[in-house]
Amino acid sequence: MSPKAGPAETRDFYIGLTLAVSSSIFIGSSFIVKKKALIKLSTHSTRAGDGGFGYLREWLWWAGFLLLAFGEFCNFLAYAFAPATLVTPLGALSVLVAAVMSSYFINEALNLLGKIGCCLCILGSIVMVVHAPEEETCNSLEELGRRLQDPAFITYGVLVLIMAMLLICYYAPRYGQTNILIYITICSVIGSLSVMACKGLGIAVKEFFEGKPAAQNILTWICIFCLIVFITTQMNYLNKALDMFNTSVVTPIYYVFFTSSVILASCILFQEWMRMNTQDVLGTLAGFGTIISGIFLLHAFKDVNISWTDLPSTTRSNDKNGSTKNTTFLSLNHVDRNGGNHLIEDEEVTLLDDLESGRIRENHK
Repeated sequence: MSPKAGPAETRDFYIGLTLAVSSSIFIGSSFIVKKKALIKLSTHSTRAGDGGFGYLREWLWWAGFLLLAFGEFCNFLAYAFAPATLVTPLGALSVLVAAVMSSYFINEALNLLGKIGCCLCILGSIVMVVHAPEEETCNSLEELGRRLQDPAFITYGVLVLIMAMLLICYYAPRYGQTNILIYITICSVIGSLSVMACKGLGIAVKEFFEGKPAAQNILTWICIFCLIVFITTQMNYLNKALDMFNTSVVTPIYYVFFTSSVILASCILFQEWMRMNTQDVLGTLAGFGTIISGIFLLHAFKDVNISWTDLPSTTRSNDKNGSTKNTTFLSLNHVDRNGGNHLIEDEEVTLLDDLESGRIRENHK
C-alpha cells in the first residue's frame, strides 16, 4: 500500500478492500449452494455437464445464483474503488470459504494439508494487501477509451477471443467432461475481459455520481454489453465444471487461472504495476505465490486421508535400567488397487535406543 496516497485514496482503498472481502464470502458460499442444487438434480434430471438446464427450475440453484450475483455486485463496486491488482487476488478467500463449507455441507473432506493451504491463502492475501498499489491509474472514461486503443491490449483481446472460441467449439464437446482445464480455461480467459469491462463500468458509475454525463458515453454501454455476454459465458461453463468435477478441485484451479489472466490483462490495460516500486512488486508477487502454494495444497492432496494424529510423534521415556528409550509412532496409509486412500491400520513401530546400556554390542558379540 503506497504511503504517499492522500486521505481520499486511502478511504477508497479500504472501501474497495472491504467490498472485495465481502464479495469473496458471498461467492464462496454460492459455490456450495449451487453444488448442492446440482447434486439434488443429478438424481432425476439431465446433468449440467451433459447439456441439461434443469437447474433453472430448482430454487436452491437460484439461491446460489443470487448469492453469486450479490458477491459479483460487491466485486464490481470494489473495482470502482481499488485497483484490480488488489481486488482480484483476494478472490482466494472465496476458495477458503468454499473449502471449509464443502467439508460441512456436502461432505467433501478438508484434511490437514487443506487447512494449512487455507492458512497460506490468508497470509498471502494479507501480504498482497500490504503491497498493493493504492492510487488509481485510470480514473475517467476518456482515459479508459485511450487505453483500449492500445495495440497491446487489442492483441490480447483478439487472442483471448480466438482461444475461447476454439475451446468452446472444438475441445469442450470432445474433452470437457474428462479434462477439468477445458471448462476452467474458458471461464478464466473470458473472465479476464469481464473484469476489465467491470472496471470500466465502475469508472462510469463513479462519473455518473460525480455529475458527469457517463450515461451518454458509448463506452459505458459497450462495457455493459460485454459484461453481460462474458458473465453469461462464465456462468455456463462454471456450472459444467462444478457438475462434472469436485468443488475442492474446481474452485482452486479456477482461482489460479482466473487471477493470473486478470493480472495479465490489468498489466496490459491499466499498467498498475508501472507505479509500484521494486519492493511492492516483489511483495505482491510473493503474496500471490503464497496464495498459489495454499491453493496447491488444497488441490493436490485433497484425497489424502491425513490429520494431526497421522503425523509421526516421538516421546522419550526411561526403562528400568535408566537407559533412554525413543519411541516413534507412525500411522501408515495404504492405497488399495482401485486408487482409493483408506486408513487400513495403524502400525506401531518402536525404536529402542540401547546404545548407552551396551545391549546391542553384546548381541553382536
